[in-house]
Amino acid sequence: MNTVISKKTKKFNLTPYLFISPWIIGFLLFTLGPLIFSLVISFFNWPIVGDAEFVGIKNYQTMLTKDPQFWASLGITLKFSFLFVPLNIITALILAILLNQNVKGSGIFKTIFYLPSVISGVALAMIWSWVYSGEYGILNYFLSLIHIQGPNWLLDSKWAVISMVLASLWGQGTMMLIFLTGLKNIPKELYEAAEVDGANPVQKFFKITLPMLSPTILFNVITSIINAFQQLTLALLLTGGGPAGATYFYAMYVYDNAFKYFKMGYSSANAWFMFIIILLLTLLVFKSSSMWVYYEGEVSKTKKTKKKFGFLKKSFQKV
Repeated sequence: MNTVISKKTKKFNLTPYLFISPWIIGFLLFTLGPLIFSLVISFFNWPIVGDAEFVGIKNYQTMLTKDPQFWASLGITLKFSFLFVPLNIITALILAILLNQNVKGSGIFKTIFYLPSVISGVALAMIWSWVYSGEYGILNYFLSLIHIQGPNWLLDSKWAVISMVLASLWGQGTMMLIFLTGLKNIPKELYEAAEVDGANPVQKFFKITLPMLSPTILFNVITSIINAFQQLTLALLLTGGGPAGATYFYAMYVYDNAFKYFKMGYSSANAWFMFIIILLLTLLVFKSSSMWVYYEGEVSKTKKTKKKFGFLKKSFQKV
């Protein structure tokens, strides 16, 4: 009798693992496996054709000390990130706030704002190449209506990075929906209590909306940083890294070393260095989150945090 029960229990315990086994197999084969393999070959001179040669940390030394293109592409990527991340967060948040209003037709606008997110990178690049064209581009046409001579956006090194930032902002529908979900989860009682206290819309935004939305902002900041460092498709199709290397992002640098110069080991070292940079930036954001991220039900210990969220706590008490 005990043997039968133990067999049934064992069979029952294996059931959850059978359900998630496709994901586990896929993760091991297509994520963890290639990740470990890329780390291994980063210590090799690994051409696509020919024999691999173990070189230790030479790839990393060459990258940091003898390759000027490494520092140039990293600087361009950091410049792009400093522009893209805050603008991406602000744009998505503004759209989410607008869509959170109780007006007719908001569902149609949700679809319109989200639609660019499902367009493929190639199609998106073609659309923006028409928009940015110096001869027949629609952007310069609208500028000409107000008597402004538009630049040749993609061929002018002063405007190329800004052009890439604006094009990248086009597909932030997913982040907008994440913000919209966070806004809808904020208790309405807080706003009602704030109105009783005589708060104006600006005070309600900074004292209720932003603190309650701060965990969502934290998540979106991290994903924006990752997306910024992985920017490749638009730059590859729109400018090819030009003009004069103005949009030669770090991801393109990794791509060229792997598939243009066939230096797989060196490219893997480049990719792992990018992973380290993203990891450090993510840890820095997490470290700073204790000063500006508020979790509902959390009791603040520092005077600075108490002062920052005092209005919010007062509203909680009234509710």
